[in-house]
Amino acid sequence: MKAPPRLQALVDEGLIDTVVRQLMSGKEAMVYVVRCGDDTRCAKIYKEATQRSFRQAVDYTENRKVKNSRQARAMAKGTKFGRQAQEAAWQSAEVDALYRLAGAGVRVPQPYNFYEGVLLMELVTDAHGDAAPRLNDVAFTSQQALQHHRTLIGEVVRMLCAGVVHGDLSEFNILLADEAGQDVPVIIDLPQAVDAAGNNHAQRMLLRDVANLRDFFGQFASELLGSDYGPEIWSLYQQGLLSQDTVLTGHFDRSRADVDLSAVMREIDDARAEDAARRLRMQQAATP
Repeated sequence: MKAPPRLQALVDEGLIDTVVRQLMSGKEAMVYVVRCGDDTRCAKIYKEATQRSFRQAVDYTENRKVKNSRQARAMAKGTKFGRQAQEAAWQSAEVDALYRLAGAGVRVPQPYNFYEGVLLMELVTDAHGDAAPRLNDVAFTSQQALQHHRTLIGEVVRMLCAGVVHGDLSEFNILLADEAGQDVPVIIDLPQAVDAAGNNHAQRMLLRDVANLRDFFGQFASELLGSDYGPEIWSLYQQGLLSQDTVLTGHFDRSRADVDLSAVMREIDDARAEDAARRLRMQQAATP
């Protein structure tokens, strides 16, 4: 097929030889199957912010830093240059996360190049060499569901030990690859990944990621529906006791201590005051 305009630059640079077909169009990107020499790979074209249907981006970009101080100031002020810099940071976030997680042993697609807003990476395939299916397109036996859930909980732990929370993990962004005749879950779609220690929403996102896995696989293995891995994982992480070798139970005893409502309200009031002060500083900085 004719190369889309966004891929033509990669063809001109010799990074891609031919575009085979469009693989999918999602809420944040379009993915194409491409040929690079003797290899078949996929090219992910990120949509512009105005075209993305992905919401709540502010939760995911909180505390993301750029090395260039001019870019950081422009992003804080919301200038045109700042918006462009913020968009570039959003697009490169997945590349950074993929390299970081691959280095930590998490099964994610291997990234090869990132050029002009296009990520060139491994095409994850099934036993026939075709694009691997997503989990939501596959039915499992109870035993298979338990095994894949166990594997993915291990991947969540491995990611957290690397300081990363996926933030949008579900059956829709996990592929089931064939590797040496075995079905292996591969985690995809990481531009919304957050830093576990630097994002105030990281705990909530991790709990949601784990709950999504529980609810999906619980359709095939009902015993998973009563598990409580998310709070257990986060509690161990906060205590500095979480490692890739940690044996999890799937149970978590919540504190039954009385809540100090006055203290909670003070925290809320302080947070509101800090937010108001921050907004005022940003407004003053943006005023000529």
